[in-house]
Amino acid sequence: MQREEKQWESTLEQILSRLNDLKLSIMSMITVLETQYETINWPTFLDNFALISSHLTGISKILNRRDVGGSCLLRNRTVLPLLLSQDRDDQLLQITEGRLPVFSHDIVPDYLRTKPDPTAETRMIAHEQKANSLNNDAAAKQVMQFNKVVAHVSDIISEQREKWESESSTRAGVQQTSSMTDTQALVAAVGIGKGLLKMTMPPMGGPGQVMLPPGGIRPSSMMSSVSPQGVGHLGKAPSSVKTNIKSANQIHPFQRN
Repeated sequence: MQREEKQWESTLEQILSRLNDLKLSIMSMITVLETQYETINWPTFLDNFALISSHLTGISKILNRRDVGGSCLLRNRTVLPLLLSQDRDDQLLQITEGRLPVFSHDIVPDYLRTKPDPTAETRMIAHEQKANSLNNDAAAKQVMQFNKVVAHVSDIISEQREKWESESSTRAGVQQTSSMTDTQALVAAVGIGKGLLKMTMPPMGGPGQVMLPPGGIRPSSMMSSVSPQGVGHLGKAPSSVKTNIKSANQIHPFQRN
């Protein structure tokens, strides 16, 4: 009797350990699907699914394991609800980690059933019958057609990837939209006026008109002469023009006695 109890406790511990591993794997997969649904790839998804499947396989082996005597320990046990109530059970809530607040008549069939849900079982049977009714030739044709579609999509993806990689390797960088030489020339022109054209003012005088410098008349040595084209030029007085400068003590012709 003690040996059977020890085997029973050991079996329960193994089942609980496997169930905790299964729960963590499912939670991890749900987290990945919710947070990394844009970047997750198919091999990663298959790896997570394979881990969950391995935990389920381990639990099935433990449930179907037989002891030395040849009888299954779990088959000798029956789980029955001792108390059904609509009231909130804090202890049950703590044991189930907040998933099950009450143990009522509506919940017992789902948690203590030994067969799948009737609706799910009906759908599963219908799919199995449809799969069994398909002959080998039709199944092979569908598999070949599916493989062709997958291969075609894979070729398109590979072609686009190679094209993108070749463009990325041949392109040195982003196309340059500015010139350092032009930038330096613009800075020099704005800063110190380098390269700007000097603007000259057009002559103000017309033909036969003498242009006077600003500030009044200059001495006679700086008198302007008129060119044949009528444009005034500043320069020395020609030699044909004579000046007669009298001394200050010379008698003025209009001076009165």
